[in-house]
Amino acid sequence: MSKLLNFTNDDILDLFPRLTNLGASSFGEDADLFGDTLAEVIEDAPQGLRLPFKLQTINELKTLLACNDAEIDHVTLILISISPTADVEEPPNWGRFPSLRAFWSAVLHVFENDPEVQAGREIDPIT
Repeated sequence: MSKLLNFTNDDILDLFPRLTNLGASSFGEDADLFGDTLAEVIEDAPQGLRLPFKLQTINELKTLLACNDAEIDHVTLILISISPTADVEEPPNWGRFPSLRAFWSAVLHVFENDPEVQAGREIDPIT
């Protein structure tokens, strides 16, 4: 049996603190406040976050994606309030992912391609 499947909810929240934070905001039950579609929510997730948070999130995502699908399913149910694989009626045209692995891979892609992460430094939005 996989190790993460035996972890308590608190253990998982402690193991993935940055993803927990995203679950309380961007990927929380009011995710539609962060975008009109699930793709927009993911695309906007790094906005307003500091570079260290982004880098830590990338590390947590890589750890999560190294797990098997059962572990990813188990952890996701604890971390976020939305179901990225569900067909939802409201909001219309929300979108869905074929698997939780695909969802988390998309989140990783967005964070890895964030301009500050690419530059390796925080970018002043005023300049």
